[in-house]
Amino acid sequence: MIRVLGGYQTDFARTGAGLFEMLSEASLGALEDAGVPAADVQVAHIGNLAGELFAGQAHLGGMVAAIDPAWSMLPASRHEAACASGSMAVLAAMADLEAGRYDVALVAGVELMRNVSAKEAAQHLGCAAWAGREAVHADYPWPALFAEIGDAVASRYGLAHEHLARIAEINHGNALRNPLAQARAWSFPDGCFGEDDTLNPVVAGRLRKYDCGRITDGAAAVVLASDRYTGARGPVISGWGHRTAPMLLADKLAGGGPYLFPHLRQAALDTYARAGLDGPGEVDVIETHDCFTVTEYVALDHLGLTPPGQAWQAVESGLIEFGGGLPVNPSGGLLGLGHPVGATGVRMLHDAARQVSGAAGACQVEGARTALTLNLGGSCTTVALFAVTSA
Repeated sequence: MIRVLGGYQTDFARTGAGLFEMLSEASLGALEDAGVPAADVQVAHIGNLAGELFAGQAHLGGMVAAIDPAWSMLPASRHEAACASGSMAVLAAMADLEAGRYDVALVAGVELMRNVSAKEAAQHLGCAAWAGREAVHADYPWPALFAEIGDAVASRYGLAHEHLARIAEINHGNALRNPLAQARAWSFPDGCFGEDDTLNPVVAGRLRKYDCGRITDGAAAVVLASDRYTGARGPVISGWGHRTAPMLLADKLAGGGPYLFPHLRQAALDTYARAGLDGPGEVDVIETHDCFTVTEYVALDHLGLTPPGQAWQAVESGLIEFGGGLPVNPSGGLLGLGHPVGATGVRMLHDAARQVSGAAGACQVEGARTALTLNLGGSCTTVALFAVTSA
């Protein structure tokens, strides 16, 4: 078994720190939380999308090796899969541990994005789409592409903005309880999540201001270990799923079948099977990708909370609310907590482990024993999930 011994997240509202400073804070914080000496860590994996574009910096494994003298010869590597980069680092660390190469691994994710203008940041992030072939004329590529996903949902099944608005309201409301959330001190005037063009102006297509995640700086880290490590304890990563679809959104949307993204549905089924779960009925809390409200909306039926195309049922029923039957994004999600791209998958795993350990503070879902994470890269190109169960 692979266990999450501890973890750490930086303050996602903070700006001004560099890649090394955020990596160092998260890594050392994870060690302290796990109660693991730096010398016990045998390998490191780092998730990051665009260090070269935002900071002119690659080769982040060398930065981790500079954090502590005990790591001066530590094997370390970086992983990239757009917004799923952190989850790829987790999967690589798990493979190392399962293969018996090492017993203890550090996984960190980091992204620096608020050191440039919003427009420049958007263009840099566009590298996770197919450059020169999609969103070519869009000033903000990702709102444009996810607006196309919203159009596809509407065409197949119907889509009311009131359901997207409720997702935005829930996640931003959850963020107000999270002391590390980017939006924890924001105020939300009445009507701001609806279709008021002044309070909630259109960004692209059917997506409005509060339907869209913000640019965030931050890092997160976890310490993973196999049961061979004498200090192994804590939550278990009981299942996982990982699938990749063709890069172009148009190619993904060209298929038929009941699910908009069949590879996402299959990755969810893979995760449930590996974890020995019959489905979401045996899950207590979910941390899912919500870079846009429509992203979470699509996730709800693909994870099996509703029949295909009926995600509105989970919204209207209150199922996904903090006090509902299956709370989604009690952390605030990407919309409220923040989305430092390379850190997101690691942060989700950290929050899932905290939930099933009863250590999530004001974000704690009462009685949570099994948590599920879903992390997406690109226009739902790379999908990765983890099931985490209490010890």
